[in-house]
Amino acid sequence: MIDLGISKIALIGAVALIVIGPEKLPRVARTLGALLGKAQRYVSDVKAEVSRSMELEELKKMKESMESAARDVEGSVNSATSDFEKSWSAATAELEGNGYGSDALQSTDGDALPAYKHPKKNWRIKQKAMPQWFKARTGVRTRTQSGAARVARFRPRSPTAPR
Repeated sequence: MIDLGISKIALIGAVALIVIGPEKLPRVARTLGALLGKAQRYVSDVKAEVSRSMELEELKKMKESMESAARDVEGSVNSATSDFEKSWSAATAELEGNGYGSDALQSTDGDALPAYKHPKKNWRIKQKAMPQWFKARTGVRTRTQSGAARVARFRPRSPTAPR
């Protein structure tokens, strides 16, 4: 590029002082400084854009590698599940061949026991619970007061009594 040393910059400054003149030189120098700053900002923006595009390419490559690894894992899981299903079907076929059905279990006496049936109640969920926000909206009392406390609370105060 251009090799600017101190001697060349001093020579350019002296020529500019003679050609432009001492009155206009500060304004021209200010304008040149502003243009040089804009050029530097433009160059830094271009460099940042190039680095962002390079990072984006790297992320795309990483994404593709992760997707291929996920596909490999999915294939291995599918093969493992198919192996498990084959062994399960073989084991259940062996049990069915011995006289055990899937609907009932046999006891030692030969009596068939009914299969387990899940109860329809879910004891973990309260069916009749009313949420606090609904109680507050509809005006349901959540705290009770005795009659004497309610009278004392809502009794009009006399203007002569000290507070």
